[in-house]
Amino acid sequence: MTTSSQDVPGRLFLAIGRLSRSLRQAGSPGPGHGSISALATLAAYGQLRLGDLAAKEGVAAATMSRIVSSLVEAGYVSRESDPADRRAWLATVTPEGQRMLSGVRSTRIHELNVRIDRLAPEHRAALVAALPALEALLTDDD
Repeated sequence: MTTSSQDVPGRLFLAIGRLSRSLRQAGSPGPGHGSISALATLAAYGQLRLGDLAAKEGVAAATMSRIVSSLVEAGYVSRESDPADRRAWLATVTPEGQRMLSGVRSTRIHELNVRIDRLAPEHRAALVAALPALEALLTDDD
């Protein structure tokens, strides 16, 4: 198969999506992808209102409310009234949530490392060379 500039975005989208899904399935069962993503966002940004967390995750407030409720029930997130607006809630990652998130990341990074180690040297070199370009793709969204 030849690589033209027209099929690169489609192939890249498919490869990243499949790799991401495969890595999410690695390791022990736990919270779903939406919950892990919300937890990672809270860990990165600190305490957030549910509406702000929903906006950062690109989901409806009602969906985020369900996700946070399940994370609170599991002990991974604490929720408290916002002192600036008693109608709003603030969510914060608990130490248990930090430990769980760290374990998930470690498992997924380990699995990715195993896969990278199996690559031929020229593919590993190409992957390293492509990292700045892949990281640059992220700067448009952030």
